[in-house]
Parts: sequence; C-alpha cells; structure tokens
Amino acid sequence: MSTFHLPTFNDPHLWQLAITHKSYAKEHECEDNERLEFLGDAILTFLSGEYLYQRYPDRPEGELTPLRAALVDENQLSHFASQLQLQKYLRLSRGAENSDSRNSKRVLCSTFEALIGAYFLDSGQDVDTLRAYVLPMFDSVADIVSETAIQINYKSRFQIWSLEQLGEVPTYTIIAANGPDHAKQFTAEVWVKGSCYGRGKGRRKQDAEKQAALAALKHVGMG
Repeated sequence: MSTFHLPTFNDPHLWQLAITHKSYAKEHECEDNERLEFLGDAILTFLSGEYLYQRYPDRPEGELTPLRAALVDENQLSHFASQLQLQKYLRLSRGAENSDSRNSKRVLCSTFEALIGAYFLDSGQDVDTLRAYVLPMFDSVADIVSETAIQINYKSRFQIWSLEQLGEVPTYTIIAANGPDHAKQFTAEVWVKGSCYGRGKGRRKQDAEKQAALAALKHVGMG
C-alpha cells in the first residue's frame, strides 16, 4: 500500500477550514469546509480527466468517462483520505462523533475534496503544485480502477448499443454453474430479441455476465 503525506500549509487557517465539518461549524458558529469541497471537486475532476487523457492515449471517450468517474468517486477519495489519516484531524460536532461520522466514507470524501481546494488556494492557485501532489495518488490506483471500471462498462456499453440499434434492453441468463462450491465457475449468456449475442465465464455470476457483454460487444464490432 502506498503511503502519502498531508501537504504543508503556509496559511494554517485554510488547513483548519478544510477539516471543519458543517456539524462542527454549526455547533461553534464558524465557517465550514463546504465551499472548499466545491472547489476541490472541480479541481479533481479536471486533473483526473487530464491524467487519464495522457495515461491512456488510445482509449476512446466512452471508456475514459466512466474511468474518470471511478477515479474520483466517493470510495476512491475516501480511500485517499484514509491513507492521509484525515479522520484523525476532522473537526466534528459531538453528535457527529457519536454517529461515527469520523469514519464515514461520505465525510472523508468531502474532507479530501476540501483539502485539495484549500491546498490550491494556499499554493497561490498553482495547478502544477496540485498536479504534483495528486498524480502519485492517481498512479497508485489507476490500473486497478481502470480494470474494474471497464469491466463494469461492458454491460452499460452493450445496453446502449442494444437500445439504439434494437430498441430493447439485453437480458442475462446463467446457463451453467460447474465445479465445487469453493471454486465454482458460472457461464452466462446475453440475449436480445430472442438471439444470443455473447457468452462468458467467471468465478462470480456478475463476472460471467460482464464477460458475456464483452463477447457481445466483439460480436457487434465494438469490442
């Protein structure tokens, strides 16, 4: 697992603001981090798009868009926040503490976005500084996120094709489940309008369906 560090702030007020949850702000009548969260979200969307455009020069927009979404979604950003141990520094209300908001993925994601927004302002709005800070994080997960996002996208891509070309949503059927319980392999088929467009195998039903969708995409010239 990669280890990352918190940025060093010139303005401690920006750091303090970045870790101030709205519950704490309401309880103590001070400013919260939501405006910084808005800014950080915009910055991360831009940097992730730029990063993926350069890292995967041969991939089409249809693959890059879901990959960008996966790279900066709640799960991924909360993971970055946990690696930075942001949960240790969060300023929360007593009620939020009692509800374990300190370990909430939503809260950690929002705090990470606020951190990025604050660091952008603290660096004099220098995008290069942000880029140097964030890109190693993207590098650490890009290939794993890419594989997962593209597999998930097989089914959505085939569904889009099916609706546009045939006016019908594909249906998936598990036609076989072979092997012992601890190493079972499933076989799935995807059908549209009474025709089978693809077949796939996997250790899980979902994986078999994804492989069937991939086979269908190849069958129609989109794989």
